[in-house]
Amino acid sequence: MIFRKANREDLPAIVQMLANDKLGKYREKYQDPLPASYYDAFDAIDSDPNQELVVAENTHGVIGTLQLTFTPGLTYQGGWRASIEAVRVRDDMTGKGIGHQLIEWAIQRARDRNAILVQLTSNKERPDAIRFYEQIGFSATHEGLKIFL
Repeated sequence: MIFRKANREDLPAIVQMLANDKLGKYREKYQDPLPASYYDAFDAIDSDPNQELVVAENTHGVIGTLQLTFTPGLTYQGGWRASIEAVRVRDDMTGKGIGHQLIEWAIQRARDRNAILVQLTSNKERPDAIRFYEQIGFSATHEGLKIFL
């Protein structure tokens, strides 16, 4: 398995993973052709040096994805944070350690970029995902809040 920067040709596989999810099925539109909004978002991510859309690939094609965002801050004496979002593994590949390898890759990438911490959020409706992240070493040190606009 390799981890690499996603390209435009990977978008259908990525969106399919995002949509093939108990929450994503209500908010994503996996169709052929994909809505232009996905390509617009990809272009914005791809052109930003602090955004990395990553795929895991093996002989079966794209089997996992995540987005890694690097954010500068004044806290921690000007330290950078790495945020992991949209972690997905293709349904037929779950339970094979791919998600764990994706997260470990992202943590190492954050170290390589001299981030002082890695953070992520997981919807409270995903208790299995929360347990998974806790087993890797993440801890719920903060309460996350959101407002949809």
